[in-house]
Amino acid sequence: MTLYEYDCAVRNDYPIICGCDEAGRGPLAGEVYAAAVIFDKDTVIEGVNDSKKLTEKKRELLYDEIIEKALCYSIRTASVEEIEEYNILNCAMLAMKRAVEDLEIKPDICIIDGNKTPDLPYKTQAVVKGDAQSQTIAAASILAKVARDRHMLEMAEKYPQYHFEKHKGYGTKLHYEMLDKYGPCEIHRMSFLKKYYAKKSEQP
Repeated sequence: MTLYEYDCAVRNDYPIICGCDEAGRGPLAGEVYAAAVIFDKDTVIEGVNDSKKLTEKKRELLYDEIIEKALCYSIRTASVEEIEEYNILNCAMLAMKRAVEDLEIKPDICIIDGNKTPDLPYKTQAVVKGDAQSQTIAAASILAKVARDRHMLEMAEKYPQYHFEKHKGYGTKLHYEMLDKYGPCEIHRMSFLKKYYAKKSEQP
């Protein structure tokens, strides 16, 4: 079954489907992003897949095509401050909730990537590995990923010492080296760094 066919099967019961996914649960820095997408029943976009399986160049091209062809879409975030206060899982749900509620069209069902769904005033269905099964979820994953990557490029200009343009905030060797050299900045998620700093403090 293709990703488009999966959505067609869902549409048999729920004509207007919204796909939703998030990006940025794992990084040590930056906001968590989420996107929600609704397509017309006839829209097929070649090459749409789980954003992690695509090259950056391919994601950028698909991003523009998804926005052009979607009936409606929304990209929303939860801030670093919210992540610190409510934890990352709750904030991923919060960003998805914001994205769906921001849509101009009310969906009959929201299909959400993963095994948990945000609290929404619509019927919801969690789809494990949904970004590899559903075109609308995959499209949402691409929008969220590209939007977040672009945000981290802006953060790289604001905080050039951390080289966010290279790792997008994820815990790479380079990122940890820059943290050791410069310490964290205001967009770092300190709750994600607790174990790292605790381990460092134990070293002789």
